[in-house]
Amino acid sequence: MSRFELTLIAEFSAAHQLRLLDGRMEPLHGHNWQVEVYISGERLDGIDVLADFTILQPQLREITGSLHDSFLNDHPAFNARNPSTELVAKFIHDQFAPKMPPGVGITKVCVWETRDCAAAFVP
Repeated sequence: MSRFELTLIAEFSAAHQLRLLDGRMEPLHGHNWQVEVYISGERLDGIDVLADFTILQPQLREITGSLHDSFLNDHPAFNARNPSTELVAKFIHDQFAPKMPPGVGITKVCVWETRDCAAAFVP
């Protein structure tokens, strides 16, 4: 079955600390995170696009903006959980998925914490 796919990219800067298995906290540190969101669907709309970038990109930036210049451990989404890159990807997915147009879904959210380390959430 043929599908169309779009990729949206956003960035934010934030700090975090992970609680390690022995209960210690790793050193406080920050990243310039890069977010890639992959969306797909089978059909194009009335103007022959899967979804409108000019609508979706600001919505993604609003979500990443809620994380920008923050200490992720203090964010409500991570109150009881480690603000790991994996859970940051899931948070972005969970916030962005309801904003998808009909017939379009998120296939993957990939979050890069450095240029050579990333984690993804695949619904």
